[in-house]
Amino acid sequence: MTLGHDTRRLLAGPTLDGDPERYPAHIARLGALRAGAADRDIIGSLEASGLLGRGGAGFPVGRKWRALADRGGKSSAVVVANGAEGEPASHKDRILMAHRPHLVIDGAILAAEAIGADEIVFYVGREHEAALSAMKSAIAERKADLGRRAKLVQAPLGYVAGEATAVVNAINTGKGKPTTVPPRVSERGVGKKPTLVQNVESLAYAALIARYGDAWYRTAGRLGSKGTALVTVSGAVKDAGVWEIELGTPVGEVAEEAGATVARTRAVLLGGYFGTWANASDAWALPMDPATMKSAGLAFGCGLLWLLPTASCGVWATAQIMEYLADASAAQCGPCLFGLRAIADANTRLAAGRPTAGDLALIERLIPQTVGRGACHHPDGAVQLMASALHVFGEDFAHHARTGVCLVTSTPTGVR
Repeated sequence: MTLGHDTRRLLAGPTLDGDPERYPAHIARLGALRAGAADRDIIGSLEASGLLGRGGAGFPVGRKWRALADRGGKSSAVVVANGAEGEPASHKDRILMAHRPHLVIDGAILAAEAIGADEIVFYVGREHEAALSAMKSAIAERKADLGRRAKLVQAPLGYVAGEATAVVNAINTGKGKPTTVPPRVSERGVGKKPTLVQNVESLAYAALIARYGDAWYRTAGRLGSKGTALVTVSGAVKDAGVWEIELGTPVGEVAEEAGATVARTRAVLLGGYFGTWANASDAWALPMDPATMKSAGLAFGCGLLWLLPTASCGVWATAQIMEYLADASAAQCGPCLFGLRAIADANTRLAAGRPTAGDLALIERLIPQTVGRGACHHPDGAVQLMASALHVFGEDFAHHARTGVCLVTSTPTGVR
């Protein structure tokens, strides 16, 4: 589904549904990549387009590619198309791979030629069966383009398996756990080669920009934002799913197109499990733009909107997320092994109506003690979510702590 702008040449074009798009249909819809598109010119186009990475961090794609292309020594490199998508509430990457696999392959080929890579790895979450099947078939269709330099690797189950160092570790050893840096994966990654780990949506947009140019990409977007993005909309909506929106589209417009109303929405989870909660009344007019959201202390993240129904408990919904994140950690360092576990346990006791003295104070004390101390960013993302919950649902947390009773409901709602 789309919101705004011409849908004929955008990623969804026109919708992300039906059977996987075969290569002849892909070419008929979009045309072949122009001759010479897969050279250094694409990096300049990506930089001019303003395309940001769609894996959650939002790093400029062109700058990331140029750093690999300009590396010293010119040793061979590797491109990893990252489709792990371990975020339980996000479905955009798996939907994209299941229905537009050749756009992902186009982007990976462009990246490989632009940075001088001799190997491409398509890294797909093993639980995403439709995506795996579509990517396998599409890779087989593209033997002439890919040759023997491409392979498909099933990402291990787990939230952290999509983190860049965990991606490389999984491909190298089969263990999808983050490793310490330095060295960065761009310096030593898959097979000890410099490695570009790029989200599959980012690669798909790169393939479109290579066809139509950076000026075309910039014609979409509102309020100064440039381009479009895939977002997952779920929770208190009638029509949950993956939507393609113009960046800068207000949260409320997206939500209402999916059948939600502000009157029936208490809060909105923005950006995913590493994102932030916001009151519905505050979020409704908020432009879905990474820079605007960041300046407001909120997160675009993986492009997710999950709407909490009015008569639902934010303490319980947050507890479900924190339990998941504590369980999903690699358990390799103290901030996750002890800090996140303690926060999650205290939150669960509060949500379940069996608080112990000091649970709320414990959470508030551990948040600043956990930030920036992990081997990866897992604890940082988790406590960012927790801190936003205390802000949005502060009265609820306090009432749970004092009385063991929920202010709004006896029917918990979990975020999935």
